[in-house]
Amino acid sequence: SGRPPVFAQRAGSSRACHPAPVAATRIPHRFRQHAGLRRSLPNASDQENPMTVSLLPGHPHFAYHGNELHAEQVRLSDLAQQHGTPLFVYSKAAMLAALRAYQRGFAGREVQICYAMKANSSLGVIQVFAQAGCGFDVVSAGEMQRVLAAGGSADKIIFSGVGKTRAEMRVALAAGISCFNVESEAELEVLNQVALELGVRAPVSIRVNPNVDPKTHPYISTGLKDNKFGIAHERVVQTYQRAARLTGLAVKGIDCHIGSQITTAEPYLDAMDRMLDLVSAIEAAGVPIHHIDLGGGLGIDYRGETPPAADLLWQQLLTKLDARGFGDRALMIEPGRSLVGNAGVCVTEVLYLKPGEQKNFCIVDAAMNDLPRPAMYQAYHQISALQPRQDAASTWEVVGPICESGDWIGHERDLAIQQGDLLAVLSAGAYCMSMASNYNTRNRAAEVLVDGARVDLIRERETVADQMRHEHLVQG
Repeated sequence: SGRPPVFAQRAGSSRACHPAPVAATRIPHRFRQHAGLRRSLPNASDQENPMTVSLLPGHPHFAYHGNELHAEQVRLSDLAQQHGTPLFVYSKAAMLAALRAYQRGFAGREVQICYAMKANSSLGVIQVFAQAGCGFDVVSAGEMQRVLAAGGSADKIIFSGVGKTRAEMRVALAAGISCFNVESEAELEVLNQVALELGVRAPVSIRVNPNVDPKTHPYISTGLKDNKFGIAHERVVQTYQRAARLTGLAVKGIDCHIGSQITTAEPYLDAMDRMLDLVSAIEAAGVPIHHIDLGGGLGIDYRGETPPAADLLWQQLLTKLDARGFGDRALMIEPGRSLVGNAGVCVTEVLYLKPGEQKNFCIVDAAMNDLPRPAMYQAYHQISALQPRQDAASTWEVVGPICESGDWIGHERDLAIQQGDLLAVLSAGAYCMSMASNYNTRNRAAEVLVDGARVDLIRERETVADQMRHEHLVQG
């Protein structure tokens, strides 16, 4: 890549709001060897490895140059030396490229793109999308406070989730958010009461359960009758009529979100047809609908999946919207995974190799508390060496140090590795750090954001003291 990376860290501060980078320092563009780790091979041409590039989710933002895996212009091995492992590394260019695909699809339309920040709620990630003009889809008051701390606008926040508390409603109303996506008739009544107590009207959109199968993992399917989300299709009109009569509410729109990691257009097209049928029925009952929120859920490439490109998907959906006479409606969408999933990797070190009669175990320093998706969803993440070896590969179970048989990162992976090697767990930008835990009193990993040759530390590595700070021994 030619240029050394720039590492900028925030000055020590007790404030989490609006982190500002301080003067950057440079480190040499070389890597002190870990035990057993092969030195990188020089390559004057600095070209991508053609055997590897086509297999890497996140390309071209994560790619091999010579014999080194890079994030943009920065060697991941340099980041591991500087910040330790496990380490989450995000590409700003990858996030913005994913966002631009949506923006191309919506060119000339009135659309608010609201980043579904449950996918990755780190302040530095939120800041990228706030500076790009995005709104935000939040599911708790804590997420809303993160948006505001990172420079997001309250009037671009939509508040989803099936279990909003009265306290959360009050905080959101005081902040002046754009809309509540209401998920039950009981929630509608409570929100009306809270708004009346505060002397305001709460803007609402009702989340519809269209009973559409998104053809995804059952834990992330949200649009079927047996899911907990939204109002049943057959009760939607009556619910809107009730909302229109409640004086503490102002009906603004209609919302649906059918699931996550959706890799075909058909579920979206089906959901749009059902949504538009409902809009016609609701307005025929005397309740105007100002915006239509189609949610998010577009999938990414983890293992060769080929979801439609965001701009092409929305061209299809907008064609249907126009054909049915709704082309002038304001739109909202809530993408999450598709904006950040392939914009992040987790770098981890091989601690031990443990050959066995039936299985060979590669024990790494990342674990299910850092990367929960494999254990929770039986999910696949590609695992690639930072400095690939030319040795013959063996088949390994890649596992973490946690005291659980379910603590695995990858099953039956063919890898040429030695103790001390560094690996990248790809497609780790979504639902990894935001779902991380302290199980086994493990510290949560550090996070860095790469922008070209610049690197910012956006989350310091947690310490055990951090974990215990709010705990107390019983006195006496």
